[in-house]
Formats: sequence, structure tokens, C-alpha cells
Amino acid sequence: MQSKEVTGKAYHNATKHSYQSVMLNPNYVDASTQPSSFKVYPHFYRRFALDIQNPIHSFIWLTSTITFEKVYRNAISKLRVNPSAGGLYPTELYVQIRGIPGIIDGIYHVEVANNCLTLIYELIDDGLESYIIPGKCINGFVFLISCVYYRSSWKYQQRGLRYCFLDSGHHLGAIAASAYVHNRNIQLIFDFDKLSLNADLGFENKEFITACVISGEFQDKQIRRLRLKVPFVCPTDYFEANSFIEDGYQATASQSSSQREIEFPLFNFDREKLFQAVWNRRSIRRFQRQSILQDFYSNILQALLQPIPTENFEEIEIYSVVHRVEGISPGLYRGNRLIKLGNFSDKIGYLCINQAIARDSAVSFFFVSDYRNYQTAMQIAGFLGQRVYLASNYLGIDCSGIGAFYDDESQEFLETYKDVLYAIVIGK
Repeated sequence: MQSKEVTGKAYHNATKHSYQSVMLNPNYVDASTQPSSFKVYPHFYRRFALDIQNPIHSFIWLTSTITFEKVYRNAISKLRVNPSAGGLYPTELYVQIRGIPGIIDGIYHVEVANNCLTLIYELIDDGLESYIIPGKCINGFVFLISCVYYRSSWKYQQRGLRYCFLDSGHHLGAIAASAYVHNRNIQLIFDFDKLSLNADLGFENKEFITACVISGEFQDKQIRRLRLKVPFVCPTDYFEANSFIEDGYQATASQSSSQREIEFPLFNFDREKLFQAVWNRRSIRRFQRQSILQDFYSNILQALLQPIPTENFEEIEIYSVVHRVEGISPGLYRGNRLIKLGNFSDKIGYLCINQAIARDSAVSFFFVSDYRNYQTAMQIAGFLGQRVYLASNYLGIDCSGIGAFYDDESQEFLETYKDVLYAIVIGK
């Protein structure tokens, strides 16, 4: 499948699940072959430890940090602030810092494993702005999300393309949460010259840029492109190419997203309490079929409906399948509008590949879109998923994202012609 011949919708259709496809390919993997989940630059690069007592350091630290370690199958699993399909963490984070006292102007890799910034490029009169917002200079921070796709395709094969984009959106949500906790404004950018940036950052075909977050002051000034290429560093200990995912990324990296005037969300979270929600966020594996309060459900839905701070936008419609909410009749809703009444918990469990967490949840959300740019739409779906996680955990409600569902049957159940991008469930 050649990228120049197809659109994002073709890649979505090619990665659909059905009852038959799941039965024919249950997709078992040998856990001992999992590629490394942390990128580390060579020892001779300059490193700066992140001091969480420093507000600037803390802002960066909370975007990506490890929050919990557990032993799983005789191996230590390190859980992070950003949700990730299968706990595979295909995303990496880079940040350009300019004009911040005490920090060298440069591009840094956020080295999660060692809680430090690794300086990979020192700025002079060049920088990332020329790839992203030509004619402007950013005094502050320019974050770049990248995906190391083999970490995901190792387990999920071609459908790993979806998970890379969703996990990128989750990571964007983690940056947004840290920005809120630290009282900083941000802007998300999806449309820019990602392909040239991949080449100049030395990624080859092993890693690719998906999105950008800006937090800082804009200045009218011409910044030239990077005067030198960053040396290649492989982000995994071994690598197997997947031409489908590489083509899918290429096909969706240069398409324009829908455009709109930027709007900023108006949340009213207590910052310390939200910090605790970020720190304690987990994906739940079991619910107890308990009801949740109507006010909690309404607050979570309202958080979902807040604007996303970007000019590059894809409209996401939100469907709710209410199973157990006090004061609300069970049924399928779009926003607050009832589509059909009924107890659909068993049906939703089946649609989500017979997962008990979907069947036993209080509410199952589905995000659907008739997108223009598939890559952007999937990332926004992941971004909204992170919002559900944090709004739920803030209220003491548990949550789990679900990227695996029977696509066509889910679409039929929701009575929509638009593609189903993501499901996420909440409960106790």
C-alpha cells in the first residue's frame, strides 16, 4: 500500500477488527522479545538533572515522568503519567528551550529513565520554529512528540499505527495537564513540516514526529532551519521495519487538518488535587458493576466538551453508552441527546472484543469522526482520552482506554457513518 495513493481512511479501514479477524489472528507475542521502551543518547551528551523543586524543571518533569514501578512476569514495569496501549510507551518527548534563565538555549531529549534533560543540539540563530511557525521565534518551550513505532507494532502489528497516534494524543494530554498544574498556557500544533524535521533530527525510519506543543511568547523574527543534522541514535535495542506503518505515517503527515480559530479551555480544577490525579492515574482492569453519581458523570462529560487549544482541528463526536449512572436511564446518548434506551452492557462488552471492563463499566464513551486528517483526528481522540482519565480520577472514578473493538459492528450500533476512533470506559 503506497502512501501517495491512499488517504488516512484507507489505513483506518485496513486495520479494522472484526469477530472473524480476531479469531483468525489472536496475536500472541513472546514478552521476552519486547523492544526497549526508553531512548537513551550516548554517554558523552551533556545531561542536566531535573529538580522538581524548580518550577521550570517541574513543568517538564510532569509531562513524562515515571509514577509507579511494579513487577510483572519477573520484569519491572515502569508506569508513566501518560496512558499507553499495552503499556508499550512508543512516544518520546523533545523540548526546545529558548530564553529561559539558567538553561542553555537548545533542543533537549527528555530522558525519562534517568529523569534528566539531554542536550542534543545547541541553538545559535536556528531552531524548530522555522519548521513549525516560520517567521516567529518562541521564547519559552517548543515540545515535540515522536513515536517509536516498533514498540507498538511489535505487539499490535499494522494496527499499531492507530496506537501510535492515540498514544501521541495521550502524551499531548499529559503536557496539557502539567501546563495547567503549573499555570502555563499552551497551544497544540499538528500541521507543520514533520518530514523535514524527522530527517534533520536524525530519526531515519525508526521514529517520527506527530505533534508539537508551544508554551511561551511569540516574537516576529526569522529563525533559520537547523544548521546541522542531529546524529542518528536508535530508540530501541533492535528494530523490525513495517512498511504499512511507515507508509501510513507518510500519507497522513502532510495532509492539512481542518482549521478554526483557537479557543482555550476553562477548567476549574484545584491544581494540587489535579497533580495527585496525574500522579495516581492508572488504567483499571476490572470494574464492580457499581453505579456512579449523575453529577460525576456530568462533570466528566463537561470536561470532555471543553475546547482544545489548537487551530488544526478535527471534530470528534462523543457517544456515551450509559450503563449505571444514578438518575440517568441506561441507553445510548450523543452528548446529552438520547438515541435509544436499553441496557447495552453485554453488547458493549462484546463490541470491545469481549472485554469485561467494557461490560462492567458505568459508562462507555466512543469517539467518532468524519476527519480530514486521520493523524490529527486520532491524536485529538487520544488527547480527549487523557482528559477522561484525569477528570475521572480527580473525582475518584476509575477509567480505562480501549483501542480494540469490532469497528464495523460498533459503527452500526452507534448508528453513525463516521469512523470509530477510540473507546474509553469509566466506573468503580
